[in-house]
Amino acid sequence: MIELLVFDVDGCLTDGGIQYGNSDSEEFKTFHVKDGFAIVSWMKLGKKSAIITGRASRVVERRAKELGITHLYQDVKNKKNVLEKILEEEGLTFANVAAIGDDLNDLALLRSVGISFAPADAVKQVKDEVNVVLSKEGGKAAVREMIDIVMEHENLSGEFVKLWV
Repeated sequence: MIELLVFDVDGCLTDGGIQYGNSDSEEFKTFHVKDGFAIVSWMKLGKKSAIITGRASRVVERRAKELGITHLYQDVKNKKNVLEKILEEEGLTFANVAAIGDDLNDLALLRSVGISFAPADAVKQVKDEVNVVLSKEGGKAAVREMIDIVMEHENLSGEFVKLWV
């Protein structure tokens, strides 16, 4: 049973673009509202979510807080090791995890989880190894598509809809 969803940021929750403002600390990223809606819904079902990303950004910290994601790890070099710590803390196993990633630094983590996903525009090496290559590109509701698939796989689609109607 999937209990934890793990998200990469750049290229998954966003389209991978990074915009800089006038000051050194001003950074802009665009997140898709449908991804956020699905993440919040997943957690309303009593499930858990985590962001593990290779870059550090205050924008990501803000988005995680807005969505209620408490497992936020930034500037991570070894994502699988961080996931191991989360699993220990939550009393879960790798089989309880679905994760999405788009580039080579995600591969070790993606190889270890119960269900692995990649956006349509992920690098070829990642798409060749994941369980599901999504039809949507990163930042274009790929995470929503992932969560919809997990909900269906876990027979939670009805409960998901009941949250909102």
